[in-house]
Amino acid sequence: MAPKVLVVLTSFDKIEANDHPTGWYLPEFAHPWEVLHSKTELTIASPNGGAAPLDPSSVKMFESDPVSQKFLNEQEALWKNTEKLADVLPRASEFDAIFYVGGHGPMFDLTTDKISIALIQSFANARKPVAAVCHGPCVFVNVTTPSGASILDSAEVTGFSNTEEDQVQLSQVMPFMLEDELQKKSGGKYVKADQPWGEKVVVSEVKELGGPLITGQNPASATGVGEAILKALGL
Repeated sequence: MAPKVLVVLTSFDKIEANDHPTGWYLPEFAHPWEVLHSKTELTIASPNGGAAPLDPSSVKMFESDPVSQKFLNEQEALWKNTEKLADVLPRASEFDAIFYVGGHGPMFDLTTDKISIALIQSFANARKPVAAVCHGPCVFVNVTTPSGASILDSAEVTGFSNTEEDQVQLSQVMPFMLEDELQKKSGGKYVKADQPWGEKVVVSEVKELGGPLITGQNPASATGVGEAILKALGL
């Protein structure tokens, strides 16, 4: 039987500070889906359930990316009909891995979402792969292990860098800078690609629990995160 992967999208659709539409980022779902969908069974969830907002700027930015465009045109039902995280939590044991799609949206809702935090804890405690790309690793910053330590403590981790945030001119409206927070929670083990927007995928493990912790820095890292999830599932 194919392993089951839970994919989590943000429900947050607008940055009030600058009236900027936001949400999840197209290639960061499209590319991992391309890698995973034929070998795993995917369930899509979000904090509010129902339609999860797609960041319109990601559609524009990746209009010449065939994988993103094919996904956009053919798979809309995936993000229009998401399950509610609260309904998935009691069934967490049915899944073999959890993956968080990036975009600026997760910074505002999933970082502090108690149900999301409980979900990640249940996967980590069961030593199942926990994965996120770009801004997605923000979901780990408030997650702790049974001893109360950060799930990121002493783990090599990556995520959207300060330079990249500056270059998209959204640093001023972020609740925090992801690189700084990942650096702090990991005890200085944040890493990034040599150049902004370069591919960087890190496979580490959750200290004290030992399960795989998979992070990707930016959109260019999305395929690699999908491949790392497959590998962690033994596929």
